[in-house]
Amino acid sequence: MAKEAVVQLYRDAQADSALKEKLNSAPNLEAFVEMAQAYGYTFTVEEWREMTRFSVEELKSKVSEIPGL
Repeated sequence: MAKEAVVQLYRDAQADSALKEKLNSAPNLEAFVEMAQAYGYTFTVEEWREMTRFSVEELKSKVSEIPGL
């Protein structure tokens, strides 16, 4: 499911600086999602946008503390 893929990508990117750097090099969101899919994370641009509508306060917390995750 897309929700789990987004959370797993977030966690993996936090643990793997090379993955994080590669994904951060994406010129736009569409390219970012394509790169993520190449690494096995299955979600769409719209699903990414829906899952990442966190407030600043929520982004400072641990992923497990974000409501709904």
